[in-house]
Amino acid sequence: MIQVLNLTKMYGKKRVVEDVTVDIQPGQITSFIGPNGAGKSTLLSMVSRLLDADTGEVLVDKNNVKGMKSGDFSKKVSILKQSNYMNVRLTVRELVSFGRFPYSKGRLTDIDQKKIDEAIDYMVLRDIQDQYLEELSGGQRQRAFIAMVIAQDTDYILLDEPLNNLDMKHSVQIMKILRRLVDDLGKTVVIVLHDINFASVYSDRIVALKNGRVVKDGPTHEIIQSESLKEIYDMDIPIQQLNNCRICVYFNSN
Repeated sequence: MIQVLNLTKMYGKKRVVEDVTVDIQPGQITSFIGPNGAGKSTLLSMVSRLLDADTGEVLVDKNNVKGMKSGDFSKKVSILKQSNYMNVRLTVRELVSFGRFPYSKGRLTDIDQKKIDEAIDYMVLRDIQDQYLEELSGGQRQRAFIAMVIAQDTDYILLDEPLNNLDMKHSVQIMKILRRLVDDLGKTVVIVLHDINFASVYSDRIVALKNGRVVKDGPTHEIIQSESLKEIYDMDIPIQQLNNCRICVYFNSN
């Protein structure tokens, strides 16, 4: 379990995240949703140690992340940032191999190669593993970065808006893969999402932020309700049931 306890982050005099306490249950997809500027990415960055909190703490399996060695933390938690541009000429396989660095320190063993192969196959990248990232489409590149995270073989996978700049087909493909990581491999996925319908269809739990605070936190079916969504987004959002999925019809909302 990841326990977020009273996290606060200030930028100047502005509180971007204010006194946030959340438990992230293992073996689930937890989605952070909310309007722009709600503090979702900042919260994820503090959980992943990319950003220091001003107050509060984060516990991973009851260990305070501040006291964990970098190598130990990297074997527990992996993070894919919103901006994953790399100004280096790499093949898909070379990128995925970076995920093994906490274990190999750059000297790949047979076990590391096996994990790299598994991640490449999991993301259906075998046919393009020797191509350079610059030659790939946005969807292929994103799959390669997620393969790198899979190769890292952590219990917890944190993803900051991984669907950005992807078309519908590739967005669905990525979400289905994340669902499989949880259901088949027992991973715990925490994801920042803008599209509430992806959160509704694929998440087990939703944490909704607004103005830096948690305003809703619970199982997906409890949060994807018109009353809750109005509180989060200040919009009237009708809900329709479709194939056991709750779909938010916000395209023509007031």
